[in-house]
Formats: sequence, structure tokens, C-alpha cells
Amino acid sequence: MKAPSRPRWRLALAITLAGIALTVALGIWQVQRLAWKQGLLAEIDRAEAAPAIPLPPDPVPFAKVRAEGRFDGAHAVYYGALVRGGRPGARLLVPLLRDGAAPVLVDRGFVPLPWDGDPATAAASGAVEAYVRPPDTAGWFTPADDPAARRFYTLDPAAIGRAIGVPGLAPYVLVALGSPGGVPEPAQALPRPPNNHLGYAVTWFGLAAALAGVFAVYIRKELSRR
Repeated sequence: MKAPSRPRWRLALAITLAGIALTVALGIWQVQRLAWKQGLLAEIDRAEAAPAIPLPPDPVPFAKVRAEGRFDGAHAVYYGALVRGGRPGARLLVPLLRDGAAPVLVDRGFVPLPWDGDPATAAASGAVEAYVRPPDTAGWFTPADDPAARRFYTLDPAAIGRAIGVPGLAPYVLVALGSPGGVPEPAQALPRPPNNHLGYAVTWFGLAAALAGVFAVYIRKELSRR
């Protein structure tokens, strides 16, 4: 039996080693991401179990906070497009005016549309327990905002504030936490990002093993032809 021709054997080996190196590196990266995501989820669990803290001047994203002030229902707007229980709707955003601090948009929760409620009544309380949500940026497929109808599809406090005549809004949004069943319906828990990194890591390591197996089959077939 003769060995496969050296140039073709070397090319196949080089391609296989490069593929294995890439897939193993991606697998290791996903393992690292898994550890990071597990730590993040643990922090969220701890924050959710702990009591809310007074809203600091520069809160970290997803911190559980408590803020007080006066809700400005006259400048309430609707954000996004959602469907719950078969009913289309949006999230109600209401500015919270605070003494000695910048006003902040508060996401009071889901409301069906059309909605015959009064945003000022929905925001009657002067205190809210919430988590901090960072702003969004518009994507390629994000619908255009409609300030005239007070419908917004990008969670950008600065742009929303300019459109509704409430300048100087804080650069984040407070998402109200509460019990289900009311209207608006607030969030019931802090958001938790998906954690699929273990599956991704197994996939990449599996591809590396598959590449090694394919190369072994190739060499065996090449040897059998000699």
C-alpha cells in the first residue's frame, strides 16, 4: 500500500487542522461566555431577591430601584407593539418629575390598544419600584416613531423627551415592577437574558470532533486505494 500523494495529504491536513483550531477556539469562547452569563444571572437573582434601593444618580443597568416624584400623565406615550391574550397593545411610558433631579421615563406596563383608560389615572402613584433599562437604538427594521400619535418604537429617552416637550430626561428608563392583572400590567420580574452557551459550546466541540473524524476517513480511503 502506498501513502496518499504528499501535496494532497498536506493540503487536507492543513485544512483540517485549521478547521479544528477554529471550532475548538469558538467552543472555548462559548465556555467562557457561559461562565460570564451564569455570573450575570446570579447577580440578577441577587438583585431581585434584595429590596429596592433608592434611585442613585447614575444607576447600573437592571438595578432594582425605588423612585419618587410626580407622574406627568399629560405627556404619556406608547412604546412598541405587543400582543397579549390575543389583544394588540403597547407599553405605557410616563415621565416621572423629580425635585432636584432629572425627570425619568417610567414604563408603567402593557396596555391594550385602543385603550379607554386615562394615563394620568394609571400613573396616580408618586412612587415606583422598578428596574433600570438602558436605552435602545433603532435597527434596520424598526418602524419610524410617530410623535403626533405619541407612538414610539425606539426606546430613546432623549428623542422621546424632545418629541413630547419634556427635555432633560434621564438617559435610561425605569420599568415598573408589580403584580399581574391590572392595567397597565407591569413587569413581574427582572429580565433574564437567554443562556444557550453550553449548547453552542457542545456544537463547536462536536464540529471539531467531526472534522477529525472526516479526516481520518479520508486518510483511510486514500490508503485503501493504494
